[in-house]
Amino acid sequence: MRHPSVRSRRSAVAAVSLVVAVSASGCAGPQDNDAKDGAGGKPGKGGTLSVLNTEPQSDFDPARLYTSGGGNVPSLVFRTLTTRNRANGAAGTKVVPDLATDTGRPNADATEWTYTLKEGLKFEDGTPITSADIKYGIERSFAAELSGGAPYLRDWLVGGADYEGPYKDKKGLASIKTPDARTIVFQLDKPEGDFPFVATQTQFAPVPKARDKGAAYEKRPVSSGPYKVVRNEGDGQHLVLERNPHWSPKTDEQRHAYPDTIEVKAGLDSAVINQRLSTSSGADAAAVTTDTNLGPAELAQVGSDTSLAERVGTGHFGYTNYLAFNPKVKPFDNPKVRQAISYAINRTSVVNAAGGSALAEPATTFLPEQKAFGHTPYDHFPAGRTGNPAKARELLKEAGHAKGLTISLTHSTVQNRETSPEVATAVQESLKKAGITVKLVGLEQNAFNEARWAYKDGPGFFLSRWGADWPSGGPFLAPIFDGRQIVKDGSNFNHAQFDDPAVNKEIDEINKLTDLSAAAKRWGALDKKIGEQALDVPLFHPVYKRLYGKDVKNIVISDWTGVLDISQVAVK
Repeated sequence: MRHPSVRSRRSAVAAVSLVVAVSASGCAGPQDNDAKDGAGGKPGKGGTLSVLNTEPQSDFDPARLYTSGGGNVPSLVFRTLTTRNRANGAAGTKVVPDLATDTGRPNADATEWTYTLKEGLKFEDGTPITSADIKYGIERSFAAELSGGAPYLRDWLVGGADYEGPYKDKKGLASIKTPDARTIVFQLDKPEGDFPFVATQTQFAPVPKARDKGAAYEKRPVSSGPYKVVRNEGDGQHLVLERNPHWSPKTDEQRHAYPDTIEVKAGLDSAVINQRLSTSSGADAAAVTTDTNLGPAELAQVGSDTSLAERVGTGHFGYTNYLAFNPKVKPFDNPKVRQAISYAINRTSVVNAAGGSALAEPATTFLPEQKAFGHTPYDHFPAGRTGNPAKARELLKEAGHAKGLTISLTHSTVQNRETSPEVATAVQESLKKAGITVKLVGLEQNAFNEARWAYKDGPGFFLSRWGADWPSGGPFLAPIFDGRQIVKDGSNFNHAQFDDPAVNKEIDEINKLTDLSAAAKRWGALDKKIGEQALDVPLFHPVYKRLYGKDVKNIVISDWTGVLDISQVAVK
């Protein structure tokens, strides 16, 4: 999962919503949002856009980035075979062509995907972009020294599991074929109807072999997008992007590229970022952030200032915060105990602990409440707004705990309002009313992640979260509930160690579908079926609020990323 405020798939802290089912080959262009175009007037070219962030844009190499849809800043430099539709809301969940002429042509069983490149594509130095450049860019992502990117191609491509990259194996991957300069073919180990989504990952960006400098490539990567890197200081602490003169809007329907220059400054305190955006003086009037949200106190200030409220972008991302059970640990091996906890949860208090209803929405399904995932409403253990302790006590009695129960809840000590002490305390107070005493076990973030993803000796009950690598049910349900993805010697995301042959089979069957609307319905039905087993307690879906400078125009927030899309904004 790529989360807009964190580089790693597995550790997220802020992003935003998804809705619409997608076709395998549709295309829709970006949309101007005249209702929210900053200081007024139509967006125009020119000026400098400032990006104020807490986290540096490190590892600025397409092989090493783990970004959904190509990311935000990275997608200004790295074009990919496909990309996300740069449009507001639900329309932004569509996958559309980028370097390719369409979103891919599958064979009969979706084990082979073919792409044709558009004509006239060029790198920043004017040399043509070919299918060989894309093949090489993908192959180098397999090199150990360039690790960090999405793992799908290693799992999906024939021979991918054993390939070690072009520095060790110059023959390359035989499962990626380039019969001519504009054609590239991928041969997969198994059917994958979601392949067009994976083709949005930055690993699909072209890299000219002659310009590759291995781990040093990130300092001056070669652009295929509307901007090129002219400065990269402190491993992404300070980036300066300027126009790529050889990028042509005729080949790129998705990026507007209004500003002349984009300057990214990181390492800033979140409170400082929000204060600078609020004040909007000098260069900060033309500034945005891609990783800093407004908190409850800041929202209160915004609520009392109409001019500020007009400069807040709101978004939702395919993301769920939940309580996780490991049924291998007693007493969570008893379904009635898990059900009792589900009934006892007071989601109103949990939402308040997460920042209030403006920043969190209660959840009863594991899949986010968006059509693109195939969301199917269900509430197998209805707790209402404030919990059902009477029903919980009844189930505890049936489970042999008539006098109550004492358990431990593991959480992070980081103040993120997701897996942190505030949310853990809200859960503790909810369960107390049902006769369940909860001992809180707080761990430093790294230790917490190691604990919750451990196969052996992991906690039986802990706070967790999961976000989507792309707007589909597959990357949401499979890592958590596919028994074949249980990892015994590394990070194991299947917290319940759940291995149901019928569920595994259904995952395979859905993955064969290239009709993504039909697939979404099946994912929703599968979520509802798994939910009956009370392997987790969905708590809430976060909502993200971000300020932008008073001179920033053309605000587009898609339901793929849920954050302001830099490729659309103007400052003139």
